[in-house]
Amino acid sequence: MTQLQPDYAPQDRDHPGAFPYTRGISASPGPWIMGQYAGFGTPAETNVRFRALLDAGVTGFSVALDLPTQMGIDSDDPRAAGEVGKVGVAIDTLADIEILMEGIPLERISQVRTTANSIGYIWAAMFTALAEQRGLDPNAFGILIQNDVLKEFIARGTQIFPPAPSLRLAVDVLEYTAGRMPRWTPLAVSGYHIRESGADAVQEIAFTFANAIAYLDAAVARGVDIDAVAPSLFTFLSSGIELLPEVAKFRAARLVWANLLRERYRPADPRSEQLRIFVFTAGSSLTAQQPLNNVVRTTLEATAAALAGIQTMHVCAYDEAVGVPTEAAATLALRTQQIVAFESGLTTTIDAFGGSYAVEALTAETASKIVELMAEIEARGGAEACIESGWFAAELGESAYRQARAIDAGDQTVIGVNRFASPSAPISVFRSDPAGEGRQRQSLAAVLARRDAAAVDGALSLVEAAARDGHNVVPACVEAVKAYATIGEIVGRLKAVFGEWRPTGTF
Repeated sequence: MTQLQPDYAPQDRDHPGAFPYTRGISASPGPWIMGQYAGFGTPAETNVRFRALLDAGVTGFSVALDLPTQMGIDSDDPRAAGEVGKVGVAIDTLADIEILMEGIPLERISQVRTTANSIGYIWAAMFTALAEQRGLDPNAFGILIQNDVLKEFIARGTQIFPPAPSLRLAVDVLEYTAGRMPRWTPLAVSGYHIRESGADAVQEIAFTFANAIAYLDAAVARGVDIDAVAPSLFTFLSSGIELLPEVAKFRAARLVWANLLRERYRPADPRSEQLRIFVFTAGSSLTAQQPLNNVVRTTLEATAAALAGIQTMHVCAYDEAVGVPTEAAATLALRTQQIVAFESGLTTTIDAFGGSYAVEALTAETASKIVELMAEIEARGGAEACIESGWFAAELGESAYRQARAIDAGDQTVIGVNRFASPSAPISVFRSDPAGEGRQRQSLAAVLARRDAAAVDGALSLVEAAARDGHNVVPACVEAVKAYATIGEIVGRLKAVFGEWRPTGTF
C-alpha cells in the first residue's frame, strides 16, 4: 500500500488539532470507533446479536430501543400492544439491562450508545446501577446517551413532557455526570433525525446547534463549569450521498462550533471547542427497490465521513429500508466500515480534501449559511421558542416537500426508483419472533412479583419529590431502578409533576 503522510498542508495553513478545528480535532490519524445499531425483541435476543457483533470486531454498541421504551411505556401497558420489541429491544427494568449486557465486558467497550432521549435520565441511572452491581466505577466504561429531547419535538415525536421540563431533565444528566463520569457522553445533540425528516445540510447543523445552546445555557445557569461538560459532548449527524457537500458540512460544523463555544462560553479547556462527531449513514437514502444498491450508497456515505475525520460511525445495513437488519446485513455494514478504515488508506491522512478549491469553497459557504440561520433562530427566541411556536416543524415540512417534489420530477436521481428502475431480486427479510412480546411481558411480571413493593414505592416517592422540589432527579432514579421500578412507573411519577406534552402555538 502507498505510504501517505498524515498531513500535506503547507506550513502557513491551519492544521488538524488546532483552532478552529475545521480540518479535524486531532493531529493524529486513525480509525474511528465502529459500532452498529442493533436491538430487537427481548433483551436475551438482542444480547445474542451483540455478542455476534463483538466477535465480528465492533468497538461500540448502539442499543436500539423499541418505541414503548423510548416513550416511557412499559411492555405490559395496553398502549404498547403490537409494538413491544418491534423497532428495537424492549427495556422495562434494570433486570432487562442485566440480561442485555450479560457476558459483555463493559470495560472492553469504547461506547455503549442508545436512542434514550426522553428517558435519558433513566438510562443513566440504569447503567450506574449496573456498574455498581459489577463492582465497577461507572467511569471505567463509556456510555453515550443521546439525551437530546429537544430534537424529539422537531423530528421524531417521542417527547413525553412539555419542552421546559424535558429540557430540565436532560440537563439533570449533564449536571450529574459532569466531573463524576468524564468518559460518559451525557448528550449527543442530534441532527441526524432532523436531516432524516427533510432538513438540508444547513438546517441539520443550525437546528442542532441551536438545541445545543439551550442545553449548555441551562447547564451553565446551574453553575456547571463549561469545561466539565463540553469536552464530553458529541453531535450526531447524517452522512448523505452527496460526497463533497457532506465532507464540507462536517468541516463547516467544526468551524462554527469552535467559534460558537469560544465566543459564547469562554472555555479554558481547548477540548470544549472541539466538536466530536458521531455519524450514521443516511437511512433516508436507502431504498426498498433494488436494496443491494444500498451497499454502494452506504459505502460512499461512510467514505465521506471518513474523509471528514469523524470520531465514531454506524453504517446502515442494506435491508433497513424493509425492516430490522438481518445478522448477515448488519455484519456486511460493519465490514463496510472496516474496509473503508483498513483497506482504503483513508485513515492515514487527515483531511485529505483540505486545500481543494471545491471543498474549501463549499465549507466556507456552508459555515456562513449555518451562522446566518442560527442568528435567525436566536432572533426568534432560541430553540425552545421555535419548538413551541411550530417554526421548526414548518421549516422541516417545507424542506421535505421540496425534496420529495425533486425526486418525483426526476430532478434528483434515485437509482432504481426514478431512473434505471427494474424488478428487484428477493432478499431475506428479518422477522422478529411474534412470541417475543408475550415473553417480555412474562419476564416483567416475574420481576414485579419478586421485588420489594414497599421499597419501590419509597424510591418512586423520592423521584417525585426531587422533581417537585427542583432537585436533580438522577440520584433518585438510581435508587428507583435498583429497587426494580419500571421505566413506566418512574415516568408516571414525573407526569404527576410535569404533566404531558400537548402541541400548542403557531409560528
